[in-house]
Amino acid sequence: MGIELEAGDAERLRAYLEALRDANTRFNVTAIVEPEAMWVRHIQDSLTLVPFLASAEAKAVIDIGSGGGLPGIPLAIVMPEVQFTLLEATGKKAAFIKETIAALGISNARILNDRAETAGQDHHDHRAKYDAVVARAVGKLNVLAELTIPFAREAGSIFLIKGDKAAEEVEEAKPALYKLHTHVVDLHKTATGTVVVLEKTRATPRNYPRLPGEPKRRPLG
Repeated sequence: MGIELEAGDAERLRAYLEALRDANTRFNVTAIVEPEAMWVRHIQDSLTLVPFLASAEAKAVIDIGSGGGLPGIPLAIVMPEVQFTLLEATGKKAAFIKETIAALGISNARILNDRAETAGQDHHDHRAKYDAVVARAVGKLNVLAELTIPFAREAGSIFLIKGDKAAEEVEEAKPALYKLHTHVVDLHKTATGTVVVLEKTRATPRNYPRLPGEPKRRPLG
């Protein structure tokens, strides 16, 4: 992938996967538990975002719907100069992320245990405060757009890891993207999926994101 790891990065990535696999014995955090598959589907997939974040010169990044810490933890390990916020609404998963960040000594990451709809309306700390927003396996783009775009500053970037239906999702999400003052820059195929690149052109209208659960119940269109 052209990504050069620093000393200790591979060991910390391995330790993270071991922690993820152990947590999965206590509660559902990942459907992929075979070690080789985890390296591809979790680590390699997450690290496909490194070139995009580097190109954007992002210094403050938020990972929306981080789950067990993906893609935020692998990115924080290999990009120590970037500050990462990992947003996760589920308490058990947020607790796992917090414990893992501490155990691995990841000083450039923090956990935010909250819903995107709530944090996205926090004008003091989170709304329009990030150079880039990332997300992986959170939902369809017409829903995910409303949950991610409000966090980006004006002219900021949103990098979303999607699957084979990325182009279809982009087409379906065009009305939502228009309402959220954001446009599609690129759909970049990678070895593990497709990175949808969005740019926020103007401030997000104040009524977005809507109340918790509303974006999923009634996607913008």
